[in-house]
Formats: sequence, structure tokens, C-alpha cells
Amino acid sequence: MQGLPDDSLTAALSAGGREHYGWGATRHLLANLYDAVNLNTRASGNWGKKAPPRLPDYPRPKPKPAESAPQKVTARQAILRMIGKG
Repeated sequence: MQGLPDDSLTAALSAGGREHYGWGATRHLLANLYDAVNLNTRASGNWGKKAPPRLPDYPRPKPKPAESAPQKVTARQAILRMIGKG
């Protein structure tokens, strides 16, 4: 899988699905820049006595849920369980 662009379909499928297609490093950086400009606008705006509005974040694909590792029982735990049942 070396040499593929980071926004390829193969990279998208390994990242969690088709919704990641086209989301390379450049697109993530531009989305972060968009959010930073919104945050700066919110922080430096002249809102008077009102609270600053909540500006929406740039929509991003959701990351793949983490797979839980299978639970392993060590040999010592197995022996202790056998002794405990005796």
C-alpha cells in the first residue's frame, strides 16, 4: 500500500469507510484552518452584551470505532481458577 495518495479510496477504506474518500492531509488542514478562523472571529468579534454565537465546525467524517482487543487469560489465571473450583 505504499505510494498511494492519502486521499485515495484504499486509504479511505482503511480509515473507516467511503466517507473518508478525498480526505487527505490537505483537506484536514483546510478544515482546521476554517475552524480556526471561526474561533478567531468568535473571540475577537464585537458582540456587545450578547454572548458570541456558536459558529459551526467544518463537517468531517467520523473516525472508525476502535476495535476492542480479545480478552486473553494467562496460564496463571487459568490455574488459579481451576484451584478455586476444587
